[in-house]
Amino acid sequence: MSLGPILVFDSGVGGLSVVAALRHRLPEAALAYACDNAMLPYGVREDGWLVRRILAVCEAAVAASGCVTLVVACNTASTLALDALRSRLSVPVVGTVPAIKPAAALSRSGHIGLLATSATVARPYTLRLIETFAAHCRVTRVAADALVREAERWLAGETPDAEVVRQALAPLWEDPALDTVVLGCTHFPLLRDVLVAAAPREIAWVDSSEAIARRTAQVAAGVAPHRGPGESFATARDPRLADGLAHFGFAPPQPLRVL
Repeated sequence: MSLGPILVFDSGVGGLSVVAALRHRLPEAALAYACDNAMLPYGVREDGWLVRRILAVCEAAVAASGCVTLVVACNTASTLALDALRSRLSVPVVGTVPAIKPAAALSRSGHIGLLATSATVARPYTLRLIETFAAHCRVTRVAADALVREAERWLAGETPDAEVVRQALAPLWEDPALDTVVLGCTHFPLLRDVLVAAAPREIAWVDSSEAIARRTAQVAAGVAPHRGPGESFATARDPRLADGLAHFGFAPPQPLRVL
């Protein structure tokens, strides 16, 4: 059996929140990272175009990395293109979905929030998750696309804009009974400390990273051992990206050519 890394893919740096969980659960496994930062953010783009783009980028990244498993650490990409990726690629594909089920089980008040990109909050897939796992709850869906950029800025060493964060979160605080918030974009856990500090009361913040790591551990086979910085790939050159990736154990990004 040939050995290769686990490849984590996202539109930008959000997938690094999943990398942290993967390194905790699979400390001996080699990881690689790929991002389509040339087309960031995904959440505001047209569905048909996105599916074609995600397939092209992931095919290129799988080939370049020689990975044995692909982790799609992006809610938008997963809700749109997971089936197509599994049909097209020869490696196992692990997707990401908003953590609606655990949030509904955790909430004491029965009122939860979903903080995600505009694409994810309106996706039929997301609505089915709510109907299936949170039908007994009130779910406040909040589109917070601006937080994607703030997470990218944070990883580049900049301070997130407090006013942007305040405005993004404001709809969550209209009902004092809301007690649990789903971080439905993998960028958002990178800002967890910022979000906690901006909240007017104590809230449970729930994301999918641990569940993704558990699933990856179940399906990944033939994973190469972790030896030094992992490879990384990006579709656009950004000098700030190398430092952020280095904090998560990756070498400076190589250009990813997408056909």
